[in-house]
Amino acid sequence: MKKLQAGKLSCTSILLLSVAAAAPQAIMAQSHVVSPGEIQNDVAASSAARQQNQKEVRDFLSSQEAKRAMQSAKIDPQQVTNAVSQLNNAELASLAARSAKAQKDFAAGTIDNHDLLLILVGLAALILIVVAVH
Repeated sequence: MKKLQAGKLSCTSILLLSVAAAAPQAIMAQSHVVSPGEIQNDVAASSAARQQNQKEVRDFLSSQEAKRAMQSAKIDPQQVTNAVSQLNNAELASLAARSAKAQKDFAAGTIDNHDLLLILVGLAALILIVVAVH
């Protein structure tokens, strides 16, 4: 009787061990929810968008009007331009959209030089504050 129970126990143990050994292989065989190629494409798109946003903000800040506005407000234009790279993606996208809108409004005549200068000084101050908080 003890031999029969020992045999059942060893059979059960072997069965459990074989299931446990097969489980990781089955898990590894499953495909990923997101493929590595898709992840790579998303990272590349995000990087390209960030570079474009940085370019838009830097172009806006490097205009002669922007430099004059920052100097009149005693803000170092180079410090502001350097701080752009320290912004996170959401902050950078927001500032790029604001600078594009301000440039479009200025070109359309919706805002004048004085308003543009106020916007530029406000953006520069915002960039410096955000970077200082980080």
